[in-house]
Amino acid sequence: MIYFDNSATTKAWPEVIDTYAKVSENVWGNPSSLHKFGDKSFQLLEQSRKQIANLLAVNPDEIYFTSGGTEGDNWVIKGTAIEKSAYGKHLITSEVEHPAVRNSMEQLEKLGFEITYLPVDENGQVQIEDLKAALRPDTILVSIMAVNNEIGTIQPINEIAEVLKAYPKIQFHVDAVQGIAKNIWSQIFNERVDFATFSGHKFHAPRGTGFIYAKRGRKLAPLLTGGGQEKNQRSGTENVPAIAAMAKALRMVLEQENQTSLNERNIKNKIIDHVKQFDKVVIFSKDNEKFAPHILCFAIQGVRGETIVHAFEEYDIYISTTSACSSKKKMASSTLKAMQVPDSISTSAIRISLGEENTMQEADKFIEAFDNLYQEFDRLS
Repeated sequence: MIYFDNSATTKAWPEVIDTYAKVSENVWGNPSSLHKFGDKSFQLLEQSRKQIANLLAVNPDEIYFTSGGTEGDNWVIKGTAIEKSAYGKHLITSEVEHPAVRNSMEQLEKLGFEITYLPVDENGQVQIEDLKAALRPDTILVSIMAVNNEIGTIQPINEIAEVLKAYPKIQFHVDAVQGIAKNIWSQIFNERVDFATFSGHKFHAPRGTGFIYAKRGRKLAPLLTGGGQEKNQRSGTENVPAIAAMAKALRMVLEQENQTSLNERNIKNKIIDHVKQFDKVVIFSKDNEKFAPHILCFAIQGVRGETIVHAFEEYDIYISTTSACSSKKKMASSTLKAMQVPDSISTSAIRISLGEENTMQEADKFIEAFDNLYQEFDRLS
């Protein structure tokens, strides 16, 4: 099997599963309990928090555990709206955000907030001049993803941060779910970022794990209230086994980051160099510094994306249409739509997303399958 769908989810590594199993068996006390067994669980929870903070070079008290990227995005966006509504009801995002961001913004619109959706250029990237023009005295949040999950565009986070230095009261959120361990950290995180969202199952941790970075001093209303866990910010008994496993997974992927990102880019470029020779192929993910190394999106004109996905499945190769969240709904890519790509082409788009375990040999097998399928599609059309 060749698994080229790592942006949808990654396989939990055996070492990570082993950590989960051992903690589940040996450290199963409630970390909020007063007794010694509960304290043992609490100490492991805080050790995991400290490890993640050290890996990202932030403070442990700036890490809050969540169930994943969707919860993190919802929390930062709605939590900011609740906390800062007295100061303004205007938020800024882009037209190419993940549904967790887009749908949160749309929900706030129904509650009386105003949202500005920044357009993007032919690469799916927002323009700084558009951001400057959108800023208002009542703007309370700018939320821009680090790496687009459909075509891999890296957004100009550092340039946005420079603009927002002049607006210290505006909170800046980065959805960094697709940006971890891709050797682009300096492009997507800086001291002006107030909140960043992460999801464990994107880097070989168990599903249902995640965390947010929340800078000291920034205000965020809780969405989950109850027992007061996570410093009264996110109530609910912590999933200590999964959190410990996530901390281990993050350490492991960051240890391999340089080698992995180089390998991913080489695989991506090899496939691009091959498929671009075909007349009916339209490539959306470029091989330059504006794009992450692990995501490649292209279309075969005249063939629907789901047809291509299932055709590759016959070769035991697993890819996706642009976004796993919308693939079963057979929706056209929201990113490609924002880029003004016609529906006749965007509905033919597919995404290859690479990970630590993919190889150049797998790229060769993909190319061989592609050649066979392209001839078959061409004959049928």
